[in-house]
Amino acid sequence: MNNNPRSNAVQDFSNGTDVPVAVLVDCDNVPPEILPYALRMAAQFGRVALRRGYGNHATLANRWQEALVRLAFTPHLQYQYASGKNTADIALALDALEAMFDHRAETFCLVTSDSDFAYLCRKLRERGARVCIVGEGKTPEALRNASDQFFEWSPAEADPDASTDSAEKVPAKKDPAAKPKADKSPSGKEPGKEPAKELVKEPNKEAGKTPAKQRPRFVVEAVSLLAGESSEGKVGLGALGQYLKRTDPAFSTKTYGHSGLLDMVKTYDLLELHQEAGGNWSVGLANSKGS
Repeated sequence: MNNNPRSNAVQDFSNGTDVPVAVLVDCDNVPPEILPYALRMAAQFGRVALRRGYGNHATLANRWQEALVRLAFTPHLQYQYASGKNTADIALALDALEAMFDHRAETFCLVTSDSDFAYLCRKLRERGARVCIVGEGKTPEALRNASDQFFEWSPAEADPDASTDSAEKVPAKKDPAAKPKADKSPSGKEPGKEPAKELVKEPNKEAGKTPAKQRPRFVVEAVSLLAGESSEGKVGLGALGQYLKRTDPAFSTKTYGHSGLLDMVKTYDLLELHQEAGGNWSVGLANSKGS
């Protein structure tokens, strides 16, 4: 009798689940600009529990240091014991297998374009784990086909800070009852009034002021990614909120001037809300097949 819980194929990796995900980066093979994109791709499968970057001293101490620190990755420094030997690849593969056997991860996101990892992908999948690859356009077919899903990154998609994507302000409604401002003389004083002897400072109203409503683009990108995996072309509002929190733990709709995610999504022209029979809300791209 086989008691190994991983002997069967993976059954459910639907959006919104809390499946532990491991993001393992071959820092010697890819540029650090790929990291925000890789995290966004990995977050759709579950909670990113393991974040590790592997490389030699020259790689980790120079171009990768800032990215690993900023995105809370654990650096795994591997010295080269002989010229031409890459010990970082072996360390990554062993740690992946260990994480699978210890049940610390069920989905693995390998960030690399190195076809040497094709065999590791096959072994992980044989044990029931799901494997996705995030790599560049140069990634060989052998590695692409060894994964469950391949995400191709290009330098054009590089984003210095995924959490501060470009935002568009929601057009403000004009108040017809607003009184026109009184005309002022060239000196800045209102006609017929004596200058005040002493100006009394008013309390700072800006401190407690609600931020202007904004529509950050990353919300549309999140819906496009998650709804694209659904046959109905929609994603539940709860699942969308979980995904946004995974990609940016500090995410809050109040930061963009909205009382909640439903209120925020309603302001988007590119998104369309749907209320299901049970009262729950889902969202898809406007004019999509799920409309």
